[in-house]
Amino acid sequence: MAFGQGFEDDEEIMAEINMTPLVDVMLVLLIIFIITMPVITQSIEVELPKAALQETSVEVLPDSVSLIVQANGDIQWQQQAITLAQLKQRLVEVAAQSPQPPIQLQGAAKVPYEKIVEVMALAQQSGVNSLNFVTQTK
Repeated sequence: MAFGQGFEDDEEIMAEINMTPLVDVMLVLLIIFIITMPVITQSIEVELPKAALQETSVEVLPDSVSLIVQANGDIQWQQQAITLAQLKQRLVEVAAQSPQPPIQLQGAAKVPYEKIVEVMALAQQSGVNSLNFVTQTK
């Protein structure tokens, strides 16, 4: 490609590279790095606690209620499958008892977290004071 200067008829080859687009791109990248740098430096690394491994079996307290949430979302109350409506009714009955028996909530490894939160919310709405989580050691 030949570019001329002014209205001269002789064609001269322009041997220079236009630096303006390169400088524009570099300035945009510099601004992006300046903006994202504080976000990177303000993050905090948190070391999560490890569960203590105990070689004991899961003990069901004599007056406790076993509540299991299966991986597919099914709920079991004392090894009996129930619906969410039945769960709410039973939680209200437990909340009315004095003293309240503790509820031992066990979730399967693949159960969606939102299902556990839904069960916890039902327990809170029903007035249950004691909700324990049961975990399995590996």
